[in-house]
Amino acid sequence: MKQLLILGLALLLITCKEEPKDYATISGKIENFNETQSIRIFQGRNYSKIINLNDDGSFKDTLKVESGDYNFQHGNKYGQIYLENNFESSFTTDYESFAESIVYEGDGSDINNFTVKSFLISNEHFDSNLFSMGTQEDLDNALNNYNNAYKALKEKYSKVDSTHFASVDENVERTAKQISNYVSSRLAMRANFPKGSSSPVFTDYENFKGNNTSLKDLKGKYVYIDVWATWCGPCKVEIPSLKKLEKQFEDRNIQFVSISIDEGRGYQGDSDTAYEGWRKMVKDKDLGGIQLIADNGFNSTFIKDYKINSIPRFILIDPEGNVVNADAPRPSNPQLVELLNSLEI
Repeated sequence: MKQLLILGLALLLITCKEEPKDYATISGKIENFNETQSIRIFQGRNYSKIINLNDDGSFKDTLKVESGDYNFQHGNKYGQIYLENNFESSFTTDYESFAESIVYEGDGSDINNFTVKSFLISNEHFDSNLFSMGTQEDLDNALNNYNNAYKALKEKYSKVDSTHFASVDENVERTAKQISNYVSSRLAMRANFPKGSSSPVFTDYENFKGNNTSLKDLKGKYVYIDVWATWCGPCKVEIPSLKKLEKQFEDRNIQFVSISIDEGRGYQGDSDTAYEGWRKMVKDKDLGGIQLIADNGFNSTFIKDYKINSIPRFILIDPEGNVVNADAPRPSNPQLVELLNSLEI
């Protein structure tokens, strides 16, 4: 009798067990959310769903998904989350520091926290100082510290499945290789143009006013050169900082020169030539300094002499036409102001 009672209880427990849900539940909260007041969950072109935020930035919804990694977007910020049907997952973040402040909870939280932290450790070890002023020793130390930090992260999240470990391993290896190649190319370039060496020159580049300007015309002043193009996103990001810098040093012995290497179509559409597009952007954005356009894009002699194959690129030349820094800090980098002040311009 006792055995029958135990068996009956066991069967009752089995039959009362909740059936797995054929959907995932996702919830959370975004502080300082932007005007879109929504989140888009998507996976390439295969899946997309909009989730609206409440007035306090919180949200909750259900999604029928195939197991896998999904992206989400709020405003111009992006994140990633692993989802499966029957999961109850959540995350909280602050829009103003989206990736840095994100915390995942619930099902899949180990996978998701491990993934986002694996991306963040690159920011901790590869900063603007390494790119603009770093040495080979700095690069070697940064790579070693990056790899050690990633190993420690894997130990912390040891329960993450091998498939996700392998995927992130590839990302980490790819990042290390890209950083190494980029910094190594910069080191080689600085070796080719050491401080005090004669700078390559440009001659008779057309300026925005319709006249011609050569580097020799600027002798007697420091010259900070911005090599850019209207189609270059990172170039345009530097425009506000460059304007601020020009204002800060407007009464000093330095001339700011922007050389466009535009070729092909203009920035406002296929109907515009590169030349027309360049003139429109200079006017529309009220760009300052001396605005020049190179005579043959990336194939211009000055560009090839400086071995420029990617932009933006910034160059600082002294009043005698010699190199101060052939890979000068960007306008947004505080190190540039420090460098200019150290020269007592």
